[in-house]
Amino acid sequence: MFDAFTKLVAQADARGEFLSPGQIDALAAMVAESNKRMDTVNRITSNASKIVTNAARDLFDQQPALIAPGGNAYTHRRMAACLRDMEIVLRYITYAIFTGDASVLEDRCLNGLRETYLALGVPGASVAEGIRKMKEAAIAIASDRNGITQGDCAALMSEVGTYFDRAAAAVS
Repeated sequence: MFDAFTKLVAQADARGEFLSPGQIDALAAMVAESNKRMDTVNRITSNASKIVTNAARDLFDQQPALIAPGGNAYTHRRMAACLRDMEIVLRYITYAIFTGDASVLEDRCLNGLRETYLALGVPGASVAEGIRKMKEAAIAIASDRNGITQGDCAALMSEVGTYFDRAAAAVS
């Protein structure tokens, strides 16, 4: 896993080139926006339990067969595993937000996840729906303008959304 700085330097070094003015400008813009990025990660992290719990509750209200006898989230052990998995995905999404790079999410969380769920008989579409519900909640919390660095956060919220979308697509 490389942060945005290390990744650009490694690429330039591999080509034997200096960083381009455009690359330096992009990194400078990322630094200028870093407080917004940290505020976003802090908000999501501080509310992770609420985000996961509410997303699961909404998912099970929408798909009650999951928690009915024989359902994939039936029994406390399976329910706990479901909540744990949702929390892990959310945690790796916050890593991606913080670094501005999805590689840690892809490499350490999503790589092989669909295959694992298929092998376990977990319905990928339901997992993807749970991730979409976490996305809605996380973006709503992170977009609240009270007590955070002021400024336009539309681009960052769009980026946040792409990490959730990647995760949902990876399991469905």
